[in-house]
Amino acid sequence: MAWCEGNGVDYVLGLPTNAVLRADPAIVTAADACATKRAVRQYPVLRNYAETRYGAKTWKCRRRVAARIEASTMGMDIRYVVTSLAEGSAEHIYDTLYCARGRAENLIKLHKAQLASDRTSCRSANANQMRLILHTAAFWLMWRIQQEIPKAAALATAEFATLRLRLLKVAARVIESASRIRIAFASACPDAALFRTIATALRPAPT
Repeated sequence: MAWCEGNGVDYVLGLPTNAVLRADPAIVTAADACATKRAVRQYPVLRNYAETRYGAKTWKCRRRVAARIEASTMGMDIRYVVTSLAEGSAEHIYDTLYCARGRAENLIKLHKAQLASDRTSCRSANANQMRLILHTAAFWLMWRIQQEIPKAAALATAEFATLRLRLLKVAARVIESASRIRIAFASACPDAALFRTIATALRPAPT
């Protein structure tokens, strides 16, 4: 953090909880209000946000800390981030900026773990680069399929590995004619209707 500040680089970093933060008056007040409101209105989950100034023993100054407070039937969960940004609400700092970094990390994990993009063991750099291009093309295909799944469908939040097993690695009969390609699924295929919806959404517009 000191290096970032000395070189004009802004940051939003996760901050582990500790006794000082848990006892901070601003955060305690916001957490109590969130828990009370959730209980009175019987919400299953309720979020609130707060901010304070905090300085660890190893820091040379106090810094801005934003807290995401979540009260649920399971109890209280508070996450903290420290930032150099002076503008923006605590909610904006956490949800829009910090969580975007988490979403980016998850996409990288999908690319690496579920599409095997880390398999670059060829001796030739050109061959490894070609592998990454093919993996990225597969990522784009899976991402487009994921985006066309209706929000109410059971697979709307499924990861790539699940989509591959449920929608792509299935037995079907392919019938190709001069004007169209027809895919016939087994009558017991549970995701045939969803496949039809996705294929319809992805077909090119008529010219």
